[in-house]
Amino acid sequence: MPNRVIHFEIPAEDPEKIVKFYQEVFDWKIKRWEDQDYWLVDNGKVGEYGIGGAIYKKDWMTTVVNTVGVDDVDAYVEKVKAAGGELVRGPMEIPKVGRHAVLKDPEGTLFGIIKPLPM
Repeated sequence: MPNRVIHFEIPAEDPEKIVKFYQEVFDWKIKRWEDQDYWLVDNGKVGEYGIGGAIYKKDWMTTVVNTVGVDDVDAYVEKVKAAGGELVRGPMEIPKVGRHAVLKDPEGTLFGIIKPLPM
C-alpha cells in the first residue's frame, strides 16, 4: 500500500554491538545483507503490526530514517520539493530492492521514499 512507512534504518558506530543489543532486548531476527555494512531486521510475523528495518554502519546519515512506500519516486520528489522539502540523495535504483531517494522535510528531518520491486 503506497504512502505508508514501510522501513526504518538505525545508524550505528558499531553495528555488530547494536545488532546484539536489539536481538537481546526485543528478540529481533537480524542478519547481514550480503557483504554490506547493513543488517536486515525481521521484527515480526507476516500479518502482524509492524514494519521491517535495518541497522547500518553510520555514514552520512546519522539519525533514524523512516522510509515511505510510494508508487512513483520521481513524482514524489517533485511533490516534496513543491511543498518546501529538499532532495538529499538519489533517486537511485537499489538492486533487488527498488527505486529510492532520501529527502528532507521543511524543518530538515530526513526521510526516504521507495517504490519497491514486486515481491
